[in-house]
Amino acid sequence: MVSATDAFLAHRNLLFTVAYEMLGSAVDAEDVLQETWLRWVGVDLDAVQDHRAYLFRITTRQALDRLRTLRRRREYYVGPWLPEPLLTAPDVAEDVELADSVSMAMLLVLEILTPTERAVFVLREVFDLGYDEIAAAVDKSPAAVRQIAHRARGHVAARRPRGAVSPGQARDALVAFQRAIETGDLRHLLDILAPDVVFLTDGGGIVRAAVTPVVGADTVARLLAAGSGRIADRLSLRPVQVNGHPALILRRDGEIDTVVAVRVDDGLVTGLYAVRNPEKLSRVDREIALSR
Repeated sequence: MVSATDAFLAHRNLLFTVAYEMLGSAVDAEDVLQETWLRWVGVDLDAVQDHRAYLFRITTRQALDRLRTLRRRREYYVGPWLPEPLLTAPDVAEDVELADSVSMAMLLVLEILTPTERAVFVLREVFDLGYDEIAAAVDKSPAAVRQIAHRARGHVAARRPRGAVSPGQARDALVAFQRAIETGDLRHLLDILAPDVVFLTDGGGIVRAAVTPVVGADTVARLLAAGSGRIADRLSLRPVQVNGHPALILRRDGEIDTVVAVRVDDGLVTGLYAVRNPEKLSRVDREIALSR
């Protein structure tokens, strides 16, 4: 007979991924897993036919409660809020659907959904759960879940990345972006930035960051070019895999200062996401296992 501990550990990475996709925060996802474990050890396993489905249900309910609280807190967040970046292993990037679902761009798209819509979308579109299973997790009827899923898909489809980008294209765009930043070549920056590029920086009110989005290739390029001298003198840039996609880690005197993720559409950088809030940088010094 499988013990409660063995069953939980067998699905832990999966449950973490569910919670993280719902919350956009690894810290809160870990708290959700702790709550899930505390409830799981009190369950009579003899009465549970499907351990995975039951754990999904507990995790989803805990994440929903946490998400509703976080939404209220984020109303008072200083400047743009960005998801907590995760350093991910190569196998995440190889799973195209998983990488897409945890990308910084997609997690920001999911922010437009209500908590219930987000839970339904994640469970259905990412983890392919049946409507009956999702209904049990979100305390809705299967018919209601179908309607919620349809509505959520429509909201996401209108805002998700415009075209599929291969890992090679994303890497090429990141290499070009890194070279342009290191050299301060304004012309090269303009060549790789989409006309409507959006640059978001998240300092959380703790460190210096723009409190409003910077929009437009010319404005973004000039801002980055102006800072390239400081980067060359005081910071080092290293390409990594963050949330299943190419990104850059900027270190100041060996300490992580900023994580920059990029969104690429049709070979051009359409989104730049710079996370500077030190409270969100504790998990980019080690790989995090994600699964679906």
